[in-house]
Amino acid sequence: MADDAARVERPMSSLRRKPHRAPVRRRRKTGPPRRRSTVDAGEVANFAAVARAWWDPDGEFRPLHRINPARLAFIRDQLVRHFARAAASTRPLVGLSLLDIGCGGGLVTEPMARLGFRVTGIDADATAIGIARDHAAQSGLAIAYRRAAAEDVARGRQRFDVVLALEVVEHSADPALFLATAAQLIRPGGALILSTINRTTRAFLTAIVGAEYLLRWIPRGTHHWSKFLRPSEVAEMLRKSRLEMGTVAGLRYRPGGAGWQVGGPPDVNYLLFASKPPGK
Repeated sequence: MADDAARVERPMSSLRRKPHRAPVRRRRKTGPPRRRSTVDAGEVANFAAVARAWWDPDGEFRPLHRINPARLAFIRDQLVRHFARAAASTRPLVGLSLLDIGCGGGLVTEPMARLGFRVTGIDADATAIGIARDHAAQSGLAIAYRRAAAEDVARGRQRFDVVLALEVVEHSADPALFLATAAQLIRPGGALILSTINRTTRAFLTAIVGAEYLLRWIPRGTHHWSKFLRPSEVAEMLRKSRLEMGTVAGLRYRPGGAGWQVGGPPDVNYLLFASKPPGK
């Protein structure tokens, strides 16, 4: 009997359970957090594909050449008034600094230099920056061009009396970040001038269906209706950056030889002026 018990106990002792071990969780290696960017690589690639045409008035950038006189008149009038400069002067804005974000080939940057500004032009497209530099050199204009995004400049100490963002925010990867960064780059007492497209049914029919598909003024896919911003949305974002809203004006095409003019409701293209109060 004892031998039988011993034989029973020995196999039972071999059935003891092994202690449970929790699975080892390996920590994922993480680097520094990725910085948010205003640059949409797809948008940059689209513009880079046609960058050689920047100064061709009948090429892919023909619409910008056509609207430029109206844009320039608005910019000059608003800034001469804001800085209390002599409107009759040919170089009324001498001594002030200006940053042109998304300058492309320099269609607005060069006229700003002629008004007397110390001008810096930035763009995410290296090809456009090269074209801008070459054209400025041929025109005898001293303009500081660099391939950069707005946030790259904001990480430095340089600030500007005027920041321009013309037909740029609707191509940005992060409009809220873009506008906050543009505001950050303005000196106290300075100003922002922006132009973009409203998110309305009329804008969809005009700027996309009409301009891209029917009239073929610009390549298909240049604009996305969902990325258009209403003036009220832009104003709200800028107020969060402590900018004060000024003039908002429509920019519309007048057939019959009148061309592009500033005025009327901002239901398609529009221009916007905002300022940073002194001391902020």
